[in-house]
Amino acid sequence: MSESIIEPEIVALDVDLGSTKTEVITALAGIIAAAGRAEAEGLTRDALAREEKFPTGMPGRFAIPHCRSEAVSRSSLGFARLANPVDFGGKDGPADIVFLIAAGADGGEEHMKLLTKLARAMVKKDFVQSLREAPDADAIVTLVRGIVEPQPAAAEPAPQAAAAATEAADEAPAASGEAPKARIVAVTACPTGIAHTYMAADYLTESAKKAGVELQAEPQGSSGYEPLPPEVIKSADAVIFATDVGVKGRNRFAGLPVIESGVKRAVNEPDVMVAEAIAAIGDPNAHKVHAVAEGASADAEEEASQLGWGKRIQQSLMTGVSYMIPFVAAGGLLIALGFLFGGYEIADNGLDIALENSLANLPEATGHALAGSALMTYIGAVLFAVGQAAFGFLLPALAGYIGFGLAERPGIVPGFVAGAIASLTGAGFIGAIVGGLVGGFVAYWFTTLNAPRWLRGLMPVAVIPLVGSLISGGLMYVVLGRPLAWLTTTMNNALSGMSGTSAIILGIILGLMMCFDLGGPINKAAYLFATTNLDINNVGSMRVMAATMAAGMVPPLALALSTALRPKYYTPAERENGTAAWLLGASFISEGAIPFAAADPLRVIPSMMAGGAVTGALSMALGAASMAPHGGIFVFFAIERFWAFVLSIVVGAIVAGLLVTVLKGAAWRKKNAESQQEAAPEAEAVAA
Repeated sequence: MSESIIEPEIVALDVDLGSTKTEVITALAGIIAAAGRAEAEGLTRDALAREEKFPTGMPGRFAIPHCRSEAVSRSSLGFARLANPVDFGGKDGPADIVFLIAAGADGGEEHMKLLTKLARAMVKKDFVQSLREAPDADAIVTLVRGIVEPQPAAAEPAPQAAAAATEAADEAPAASGEAPKARIVAVTACPTGIAHTYMAADYLTESAKKAGVELQAEPQGSSGYEPLPPEVIKSADAVIFATDVGVKGRNRFAGLPVIESGVKRAVNEPDVMVAEAIAAIGDPNAHKVHAVAEGASADAEEEASQLGWGKRIQQSLMTGVSYMIPFVAAGGLLIALGFLFGGYEIADNGLDIALENSLANLPEATGHALAGSALMTYIGAVLFAVGQAAFGFLLPALAGYIGFGLAERPGIVPGFVAGAIASLTGAGFIGAIVGGLVGGFVAYWFTTLNAPRWLRGLMPVAVIPLVGSLISGGLMYVVLGRPLAWLTTTMNNALSGMSGTSAIILGIILGLMMCFDLGGPINKAAYLFATTNLDINNVGSMRVMAATMAAGMVPPLALALSTALRPKYYTPAERENGTAAWLLGASFISEGAIPFAAADPLRVIPSMMAGGAVTGALSMALGAASMAPHGGIFVFFAIERFWAFVLSIVVGAIVAGLLVTVLKGAAWRKKNAESQQEAAPEAEAVAA
């Protein structure tokens, strides 16, 4: 290699880089950037984003945060040996050894291979201990280069060659002697395919050796993977899937008993997973890998999993909501613009004006004497009609993509049909959810059938859409539609009649939900409740929409306020995020607060929930009402009592901002006090 990925200048020994993993990662990114290998802010952002997916702390009290980033100009291994260990989520406690793997966005294959060698070496306890005992940065560099940049085999000294041969012999399956108790294969894969992918494979391999089991792993890394030979899979007794992404080539393992989990479990509990795989071999009730029928689903092979039905239903509901939101935003905002141009009366005749008239006959058709007024009315009518058409897809899209979440493409048609009927029968969003689940389950059941080969090609394009739509649609018309319509009507009437204490309590609940997980399932449930019941003829539903949107705007605004009031409590990256959060909050983009919540959830989330509850309660009490489901303050023209809407947001943001600032300040002062106590003995010694 002409350029080494580790140099003494990016090694820090026995240093205090902070008390949190965010601070440590930020400091290491700064060290790498100071060496001219990356841009600090971008690397920090991408490394922390990767860390949010799951912690990188490992058994053995070390951590390997890592990422691929456009900010990296030269792939690097930053290293820190911490004087004060920091919690990275490892099961053994805080880590004192931290590598930051900074890979370029293009992920050069050669560098990827070198980086994965490091991850695999960290499985060896003696290597980790050598890092702890190394006297200086040069020694660390020598140790790491010996792993990631080894000398060619021909030049390898005899003792090292002998050691390598011994290790290879230890790892190879026994050619003679006692046969292994079982043969297991494993697939490992993490989202980035750098560290956890290979470490999980090695931990499982080591555990299998101790159990007297032959295990061969297939790490599906970022730079590609080498599939296990078919004969190895054929001779296997069980398979372990330790993955956070889909298993490539899942059908190869059809029929084998399977133990399935996230990749982190294979790192933390490899012995347990191997034991479970051994137990599954002789268990007739063990879960097995199912073959995916040809044509059943384009992605089913990679997406099929051992998840429980509760989790799968939750995921399908979130899928439906995610695909529905663009229809809500587009349709709702267009309707609001229609009111801006054409006035509120456009709701009564806007569709007729758009369909039956043209620019030539506007004055006569609209009754306006001035062509300018007629033009505004016509524009408003067209905007309203287009928005109404987009909004009309709300329930079909929700139900259709719930079906998609359960059964992939075969579930889309039955779900859409059920959602359309939910709209026609007045069953509302409850009917769309139920219909989508019914359509998805029916389609999923068909995909599990082992149809004759001549019928398989027709299943996804004719049989499943036909029968699935008949069952889900028929149930909606004959059985489910009327009861669900009654439930929806009752709920809407209750919303419309809410006043006083009951309205305030609902506002508090919606505010708490919107600020709890900032775009997660609870947040989406509150938003779904508000948007799917939004009716411009129902004041109660518009008040619910206003309270929901206002509460969702609080977290980014509150954290922007806090970073402005006390910037010293925040890292440079957080202060920059705080500046951007002003606009994000004003636009009703709650996700602007996620970086803060991920870094310090125990202080940030309760503060945001308190502010959101205040905003929701005030909005409902003051009677703010929104005809637009999105847009924040920029849809002021579609909000009744806009002053009340703004006042509610301002008060809630101040409450949340001050509360999080107080909590952050207490933590900051405690940290400084501890640092001063640690420094006092050293100062006394110098004075003496």
